[in-house]
Amino acid sequence: MKNHSFRDEQKGAVFLLVILLIIVGVSLFMAKSLQVDTIGQKLADDQVLRLLSVMKDDENNVIFTNVLIYYPVSKKATSVNIPGNTGAIYNSLGRVDRIDAVYKEKGINAYKAEIEKLLGCSIPFYMVISLDDFIHLADILNGLRVFIPSPIDTESENGDRWLLPSGAVNLDGDKIKSYLQYHIEDESFSEVQDRFQNVITAFYTALHERRSIVINNKKVFKLLMKLVDINLDKDDAYKLLSMISEMDAETVGRQTVTGGFRLVDSKKLLFPLNNGEFIKEAVKQSTNMLVSNNGAFASRVYVLEIQNGTPVQGLAHNTSILFQNASYDVLSAVNADSNDYENTVIIDHIGNREIASMVGDFIHCTNIQEEEVNLEDFENNNAADVDFTIILGKDFDGRYVRASRK
Repeated sequence: MKNHSFRDEQKGAVFLLVILLIIVGVSLFMAKSLQVDTIGQKLADDQVLRLLSVMKDDENNVIFTNVLIYYPVSKKATSVNIPGNTGAIYNSLGRVDRIDAVYKEKGINAYKAEIEKLLGCSIPFYMVISLDDFIHLADILNGLRVFIPSPIDTESENGDRWLLPSGAVNLDGDKIKSYLQYHIEDESFSEVQDRFQNVITAFYTALHERRSIVINNKKVFKLLMKLVDINLDKDDAYKLLSMISEMDAETVGRQTVTGGFRLVDSKKLLFPLNNGEFIKEAVKQSTNMLVSNNGAFASRVYVLEIQNGTPVQGLAHNTSILFQNASYDVLSAVNADSNDYENTVIIDHIGNREIASMVGDFIHCTNIQEEEVNLEDFENNNAADVDFTIILGKDFDGRYVRASRK
C-alpha cells in the first residue's frame, strides 16, 4: 500500500514538473516573440540616433565625452563635445562641481542623465571605453587619421616624451595615446577640446572606411564588443555600429559647450552660456538641420558673414562664436557700413528662404531680405563668398533679436 502511494506521489511530481517546464517554455517563447528591436523602435519613435561615448583612464577619470547625433536617412551627423569641467549644480551629486565628477562618483547612468539635461534631449545609447582598449581598437582599425598643425616634441611631468609629426597623419594606438595626452603651455582650452573631437571623428571615419574589416567580420566584431561597454545586446550593438559605419564622417558638424570660467572650491569650471540655454538651442538647431527636408540642409555647411551695425564693441565677434557652435561656418565678423542699424537683418545670397528662416530662428530674427542673384556673376565666378549676411541692429541683445514694442 505504501509502495502504491509512493508511486502516485512520484507520478504527481513528474506531472507537476512537466507542467512547470511547459510554463517556462511558453514564457520564454512569449518573451522572445515580444522582444522589441531596440534600434528599430528608437528610429520609429525619433528617427535620430544619439550615442554617448565616454573614454576613461585606469582610475576611472573621464578623458573625453562626446555625443553623436546621427540621422541615418541622410547619413549626416553632428558631434557634440562635453568638456569635463562643465560646471553646474548636479542633482546626482547635490553640489556644484565638474560634470565628469558625476561619472566618477555615480557611474554612467547618472552621467548620461546629467548630459541629457544639459543638452535638452534624450540619449538612449552609451558606449564606454578605456584608454588602453581604445589604443587596441585604433590598431585594429589600422590607425586613426588626424591633422596636426605643427610637430609636437615635449615631455610630461613624469619624463615621458611626446613626439608627433605634423600634417595629415595616420596614428597607431600608441601615437593616439600621445595625441590625447600631450600638453604644451601655450595651447588653449579650445585647442585641447578640438583634439578630443578630432579623435572621435577619426574613429568614425576609420569605422566607415574599414567597415568590411570591423563590422562585417564576425571575429573582429566579437573582439570589438569585448573592448567596449555598450548598453545594448550583441545584435542591437551590431545594428547600431553598422548604421554609424555608413555615416558620412567627412561632413560631421561640430559643437561644444561654451561659456565662462569661474573658480569654485579651487576648481576652474566652465559654466555654459546663457545658463545652458544656448547649447540646448544649438543642439536643437543642428538636429533640425539634419532631419529637415530629408537631410538636405545638412548636405553642406552654410557660410555666414556677421556684421556689427551697432556701437557695441565685439558684438559681431561674439555672435560669430554662437553660430560656429551651431555648426555654421563664419567667414568673417566685421563692422557694417554704419553703426546705426535699428533692426537686425539677414540677407539671403542663395535664394533659399527655408534655410534663411532656420538661420533667423537661431537668433529670433524674421527680417530676411533676398538678394537679387545676377546670373552673370555666377558665370564670371563673382558670386558672393557667403550664403547669408547677418547685419546686427540695435534690437539684438547679444543673443536674440528683441521683439519690437508697438
